[in-house]
Amino acid sequence: MPAYTTFARRFALPAILIAAAACDNPAQVSQPIDAGTAEVAASKNIQLREVTLPSGVRLQYAETGRPDGEPIILLHGYTDSWFSYSRILPLLAPRYHAISVTQRGHGDSDRPGSYTPQDFAADVDGLMEALGIERATVVGHSMGSFIAQTVAIEYPGRVEKLVLVGSATVAGNEGVLGLRDAVQTLTDPVPYQFAYDFQSSTVFHPVPDAFLQTAVGESLKLPAQVWKDVLDGLIATRNADRLDEIQAPTLVIWGEQDAIFPRAEQDALIAAIPNATLSVYPATGHAPHWERPRDFARELEKFVKQH
Repeated sequence: MPAYTTFARRFALPAILIAAAACDNPAQVSQPIDAGTAEVAASKNIQLREVTLPSGVRLQYAETGRPDGEPIILLHGYTDSWFSYSRILPLLAPRYHAISVTQRGHGDSDRPGSYTPQDFAADVDGLMEALGIERATVVGHSMGSFIAQTVAIEYPGRVEKLVLVGSATVAGNEGVLGLRDAVQTLTDPVPYQFAYDFQSSTVFHPVPDAFLQTAVGESLKLPAQVWKDVLDGLIATRNADRLDEIQAPTLVIWGEQDAIFPRAEQDALIAAIPNATLSVYPATGHAPHWERPRDFARELEKFVKQH
């Protein structure tokens, strides 16, 4: 059975059961709504901040390293937040200025009501403008990987290097469409069990329970309509025919037990992107940076140094 079919079946059944029953200057340190993520940040020497983009959208972000260090921008997956990279940020050397963005609609960032791939990509461009960053290594996981692709296509001058994690050429495969069917049943408040089933279905190698619970809490910050609108925007992403325009050196990272995007999609990515290489993590699911953070951080630094 294909991995993505397994994902759809693992998630859709509990979901169906649940359904039945203005400035452009960098801001000061943010005042996060959720004390749990703030405590995590403080314990790991991660600075939480927020910035208002030239468009007026306010985004929260987390950062580590020297402000003048080599920039790495990290884009999370569907219903996640900056917290998705909380296991990575403390492991990166101080010479890197790592910025984990809570994207529009998610976590404690603004929810402006429009969630197209172009919206998300324009936010990355606006963030870099607001923070005075000309070019960066852009890392994207799952939904964030499709946004990273779009940034590399639409704003090529912004992307020094590209890292795609748990990605594909097309977002709307059988499993993701099955997820959309389940998400369409949601009403507020989104049930805890729904969010837990979604997040846990993406993990193969165990992660700490406290980490998983906090990730679930971040997902529950999204109203039901944002779950729906963001997923519709993701499925509407159409980058497959333009991947050959990506000129930045690209690293594709994939867990061999990824239950969402199969190996064939990884092969298609490296065939389509001119300067791409594939790294496969054994006994790992959809989120290698969650499941094997030390390996991921080492590989990310090695990739940045090599290029």
